[in-house]
Amino acid sequence: MTTSARAVTMGNASGPLKERGHDLYETPAVAVEALLRAETLPHHIWEPCCGNGALVDVLRAHGHEVTATDLLRDRIDFLMEWRAPSGADAIVSNPPYTLAAQFVRHGLVLVPKVVMLVRLNFYEAQTRADIFDDGSGLARIHVFANRLPRMHRAGWTGPHASPSMVLAWFVWQRGYARKTEIDRIWWRRDAEKDTL
Repeated sequence: MTTSARAVTMGNASGPLKERGHDLYETPAVAVEALLRAETLPHHIWEPCCGNGALVDVLRAHGHEVTATDLLRDRIDFLMEWRAPSGADAIVSNPPYTLAAQFVRHGLVLVPKVVMLVRLNFYEAQTRADIFDDGSGLARIHVFANRLPRMHRAGWTGPHASPSMVLAWFVWQRGYARKTEIDRIWWRRDAEKDTL
C-alpha cells in the first residue's frame, strides 16, 4: 500500500486532495476549550468554514454569538467575501490546511482578530513569511503540549490512527507589531503528565 493510500485509508489529511475530497476535519471540543482558557475572544465571532458546527457549538456554549458559514453547506466562499457579518470582531476557525495562509491574509482585511487552528509546521514556510515576520500581526501561538485527539475526516468509519500532528492556535491581531509570544497549552487538565 502506498503512503498516500495508507493515509487515506487511515482517514487523515496527508493523502492527495483528489483522493480525500474536501478537508472537513471536525475540531475536537477540547481544543476549543483550551483556546478559551488561553485567549480572550470578543463576543461576536465568525466561523467561515464551520462544517458540522463542532467548533461553533463550544463557542456558543460559552456565551459567544457566532455567525457560522461554510462553502459546502451554505455555498459561501470565505475567500470571495468582502464584508464580515455585522458585528463580528474575530474569525476563529480550523481552515483547510492548504488554504490557511489565504484565510489569514483575507481575514485580517475583514476583522481585527484572526485565530486559526493549524499544524505547528505551518510556521516554517518561507512562502508564508508575510504573515509571520515582525509587523505581520501575529501576536500569539498557543502550542498544544500534548497531542489532540485524532481528527479524522467527517464521516470516517475506518480505523482511527493515533494522534501524530502537533497543532497550535495561531492568533493574529490587526496592528500588532510586537514580538510574537509562544506558549504551551494542554487540552486535558491532567495532561502535564501525559506522555503523548
